[in-house]
Amino acid sequence: MRSIRAWMLRLGSLFGGERHEREFAAEMESHLQMHIEDNLREGMSAAEARRQAMIKLGGVEQTKENCRDRRGLPFLEVLLQDLRFGVRMFVKNPGFAAAAVITLALGIGANTALFSVVNGVLLRPLPYRDPSRLVVVSLFNQKTQETFPLCDADFLDWRAQNQVFTAVAAFSGARFNITGSGAPEQVLGDEVTAEFFSTLGVKPSLGRTFLPDEDRPGSPRAVVLSYNHWRRRYGSNPGVIGQTIMLNGSNSTVIGVMPPRFLPSAETELWTNLVMDPPTFRGPYYLTGQARLKPGVTIEQARAELTTIAHRIAQQNPLTNSNMSFRATPLEEAIVGNVRPALLVLLGAVLFVLLIASANVANLMLARASVREKEVALRAALGASRARLMRQLLTESVLLAAIGGLLGLFLARWGLRLLLEFGPGNLPRLEEITIDGSVLGFTCLISLASGVLFGLVPAVQSGRSDLNQSLREGGRSATDGQGRGRVRSILVISEIALSVILLAGAGLMLKSFLRLQAVSPGVNPNNALTMQLTLPQRQYHEHNQMISFYQHLLEKVQSLPGVESAGVGMSLPPNLLEVTDYFTVEGQEAASERMLGLADLVFASPDYFRALGVPLVKGRYFSAADRADSRKVAIVNRTLAHHYWPNENPIGKRLKTGGAERPNNPLMEVVGVVGDIKYGGLDAAPEMVLYEPYQQAAWPSMYLVVRTSSKLSNPATLASAVQSAVWSLDKDLPVAHIRTMEQLLSESVEQPRFRTVLLEIFALIALSLATVGIYGVLAYTVSRRRHEIGVRMALGAKRTDILRLVVGQGMVLTSIGAAIGVAGGFVLTRFLSTLLYAVRATDPATFVGVVLLLVAVGALACWIPARRAMRVDPMVALRYE
Repeated sequence: MRSIRAWMLRLGSLFGGERHEREFAAEMESHLQMHIEDNLREGMSAAEARRQAMIKLGGVEQTKENCRDRRGLPFLEVLLQDLRFGVRMFVKNPGFAAAAVITLALGIGANTALFSVVNGVLLRPLPYRDPSRLVVVSLFNQKTQETFPLCDADFLDWRAQNQVFTAVAAFSGARFNITGSGAPEQVLGDEVTAEFFSTLGVKPSLGRTFLPDEDRPGSPRAVVLSYNHWRRRYGSNPGVIGQTIMLNGSNSTVIGVMPPRFLPSAETELWTNLVMDPPTFRGPYYLTGQARLKPGVTIEQARAELTTIAHRIAQQNPLTNSNMSFRATPLEEAIVGNVRPALLVLLGAVLFVLLIASANVANLMLARASVREKEVALRAALGASRARLMRQLLTESVLLAAIGGLLGLFLARWGLRLLLEFGPGNLPRLEEITIDGSVLGFTCLISLASGVLFGLVPAVQSGRSDLNQSLREGGRSATDGQGRGRVRSILVISEIALSVILLAGAGLMLKSFLRLQAVSPGVNPNNALTMQLTLPQRQYHEHNQMISFYQHLLEKVQSLPGVESAGVGMSLPPNLLEVTDYFTVEGQEAASERMLGLADLVFASPDYFRALGVPLVKGRYFSAADRADSRKVAIVNRTLAHHYWPNENPIGKRLKTGGAERPNNPLMEVVGVVGDIKYGGLDAAPEMVLYEPYQQAAWPSMYLVVRTSSKLSNPATLASAVQSAVWSLDKDLPVAHIRTMEQLLSESVEQPRFRTVLLEIFALIALSLATVGIYGVLAYTVSRRRHEIGVRMALGAKRTDILRLVVGQGMVLTSIGAAIGVAGGFVLTRFLSTLLYAVRATDPATFVGVVLLLVAVGALACWIPARRAMRVDPMVALRYE
């Protein structure tokens, strides 16, 4: 504790730079007194003796400077003089300058780094022609307020009846196996209609994009490569145009290469033409629509037309579309809408940090101005105007801010690298985040603004100094004026209030994140290894071929040492659902609100649920007897069972996928009910899920789930053995997305974790700065009130009285700041509502905890100067005065 106290005392003396200023003032006062005595011996009056002494003390150069200033010295030359003087003062006071610069660099650097993210993600225009005219179109259930992808029939009807868009397109994410040239690998891509690229208004860097008729039935497979994929796999070889590559076992001709940063996600590596056959029914739902508004057409007009088209479709298809409407969203909103609130909240938080840093430096400047009071008074007496003095002090402040901004820019480059390295990988437009001209301009602006902000108050206070009071004999030990002390107190209260708001926000985010992580995903993530396989449709085009491959694979994997169970399914939690489709329940065909359901379809093997650790609620899991030639069966999740059979046993009930336009779809008997799995994310409400045995409804793209023995500390150690089992069946089949279930769950909360950690860091910086602010004010007050404290102790005050005096002063400031902060927090934390999970923005427990934390830290900051005050020797203090 003694070493901490000594360090804090040294830090306080460095902040004030008192030693150099006292030496300067003492020297000036000594020379002044000497000249006054000489003038008095010559018979001058006291006032005339002081005036003449001050003129002599100024010297020839100072007098010349004042005279030239009155005649109108060029602004640039005056500025250079002020800058040179400021640099000299900082060299004489390196402790003060270093403390101020480091404090500002932290605030400016944090703002610059985060503004780089905001600029790249939110502010920079999308790299498309007139991006404000682009919209994304999806289906919207007006009854449940849910948003869905389009089906083929919805897209084709919309495109045929469109009157307000110049171009209409659709796309769907897909996985592609690349084989035949180089090592086999699986990449993410999109299947797109022919007008996809022309809608965006972007031309390829090489080759061409799809022709208008290349999405019609019978069109050959063509592929457009992303710039990154072209460089990575094909070494930037322009000769790849026109070559044939193997995608999912089918020949595909490379026709073009897109420019860099074409899409907001770098994961998309290629695009193939989506060939649509005329649909015979509505569903499944997997497409995202995109369109470009005609010139002069507003998005409100487009929404009105889409509503009209949806109404026509609903009249023709009442069973599937009675509650459905089209929803048009600006493309930029669709891309960054989910992250905009979080980034704006973080930007506001980091601006608070800069304000707290500026308040801290302003307090340092006020303390330094008190020490320089005699210097300023002498300059004023020698003829310097108040404006001239204020300009000099503001120049020093701006110079400090400029140095802090330069150092902050280097900190920002380092901080930005950390943000990009440890930030969420699913952040949109990640590759566009950089420090460019806009960011440099922002840095210059906030540096200038912070310099004026923390320098203006000390400059104004110095300009109001009383010359006689400042130059009187006992001035060096006089306490500060009430105005200056009041300003320092207001600055500390402001720091505390801003810190309370930041701490409250950080506390709410932390509590929300902890509750989100505590949510059960519906599976047992321990000892579960997952990977993704996509069978080439050309090689495995028959249903039996796919079933045979997966059966042999599961047999091989289950025989591996350390494997308890293994299964395949077409989806994994969280956020990995593939297909949504309608279903009807037998006995509920009458027109009613429960007549037609919309569920996520998952095709799974018998051990899929055991491998994931999904609990069985009723009935049974799938078995090997649920083959393609046996009766059709299904398993439903708890949410679906409760919705359609709330007071009945769902086992034995029957349902089928599809609406009235698919009357030949077979009925499936419900043989089991399983627990809800968080396919839609940990923070999403449970969705209705319908499971079918993969032997009755095979799917080429499946996830392999392997549950290992608890003796294996890390299930990832089995990854190579499982890969070998896959390649023993098909040496050209890529094994992709190898993750443990714990990794998948961790990746799903990357964004909430990212914003929570950042807000916690900003709050801790704010708390540290506020603590230093409280300590600095009290330490300075104690040093300036040594005489008063000595008098109190000489008159009988006890050390505990002095302790209460100093701590009480600090705790009053802390209490006022905390009260203001709580009031502000109740207002501002409401902006966090959309980012919180299972926590109210005005959670009382969080605010109480923040106040208690701040009071404890404030008491510690008060206690150290109070201990120093208690050790004042009355005789030494009075003799000094």
